[in-house]
Amino acid sequence: MSGKMVGKAKDRGCDRENALQLAPALRPYLREFEIYEALLRKWQKSINLVAESTLDELWTRHFADSAQIREFFPGIEHWIDLGSGAGFPGMVLAICLKGHANAKVHLIESDQRKAAFLRAVSRETGAAAEIHIGRIENELPNIADPVTGVTARALAPMPQLIDWSRELLLKNVKGVFLKGEDWATELTGSSAADSFQIWTLQSRTHSSGRIIALARDFGA
Repeated sequence: MSGKMVGKAKDRGCDRENALQLAPALRPYLREFEIYEALLRKWQKSINLVAESTLDELWTRHFADSAQIREFFPGIEHWIDLGSGAGFPGMVLAICLKGHANAKVHLIESDQRKAAFLRAVSRETGAAAEIHIGRIENELPNIADPVTGVTARALAPMPQLIDWSRELLLKNVKGVFLKGEDWATELTGSSAADSFQIWTLQSRTHSSGRIIALARDFGA
């Protein structure tokens, strides 16, 4: 093995260990996340699932970043993930909920190729996932299962996320959205505070990122 390959393998090993420190919820499912990683690297060659620049930090940038939601909200076991893409955070949550009775994550994705990838990951890992192919506004009303959390990452500004999720949020489903460094500006441009309680949680994986949580009543 060349020095370059050895270096890459070492970097990936460090990335995985860092991710496990940041999000211990990953630990019981190492085999499943190794399968997920292998599938993502294989499909990435033909589908742009994640930014190429993040591949060497896949475990931290994507797996741990998503799994921290499970750490912060362990009581939520029924999720809807809007615009799932490569499965972050929805598929990560679905793997972490594997084996929990009746737990399920509904992943909505309009891109047929990405949906096919998500189905492959779900099948190979046994994740507690159901994949819905279509636009959010069309698929969301068709999900009949009771849910307690709605989530999304790198999808749309907060006002749009709230607009899509409003009916769920008004039923006191909790909204949990991973946001980057513009999170404060997005909240300023939203009327969410008029209708919902809002929490902002420091991201474990991005110093400038936040997890924005909304609910009618966090005590309910």
